[in-house]
Amino acid sequence: MNESKHSDLGEFIRAQRERANLSLRRLAQKAGISNPYLSQIERGIKKPSAEILRNLSRALEVSAATLYKKAGLVDEDLPPMSVYDAIESDERLTPDQKKVLLDMYRALVGSTGTPEKEEEVS
Repeated sequence: MNESKHSDLGEFIRAQRERANLSLRRLAQKAGISNPYLSQIERGIKKPSAEILRNLSRALEVSAATLYKKAGLVDEDLPPMSVYDAIESDERLTPDQKKVLLDMYRALVGSTGTPEKEEEVS
C-alpha cells in the first residue's frame, strides 16, 4: 500500500470517528489499541493489520469490507457481499440468530412488492 492509500484510510477512519462523536481515546479503547497507534493510523503513518481494521470496523459500526477496501486489502472489482452472505459469515451470531435475521429480511424484502433478490451490503 502506498502512502496515499495510508492517508486515504486514515482520513476515512478519522471522519467515521468524528461522525460517531468518538474521541481518539474512546475509539482506541473500543478497538483495543493504543491512542498513539490510532493517531498514527489516522495520520497515514502506520498501516494497520486486517485484525486491527476489523476491530476498528466494529468500534465504528462500519463494515470491515469497507475498511479493507480503503486499505487496499481486497480487490475493489469483486462484487459486494450479499445480505445473506454477510449474515451467514458473521461469527458473532448463533445459528438461531442467523435464521431469525434471514427470515425477517426475507419477510421485509417480500413486503416491499419488489422481486426478491439477494441485496448487496456496501
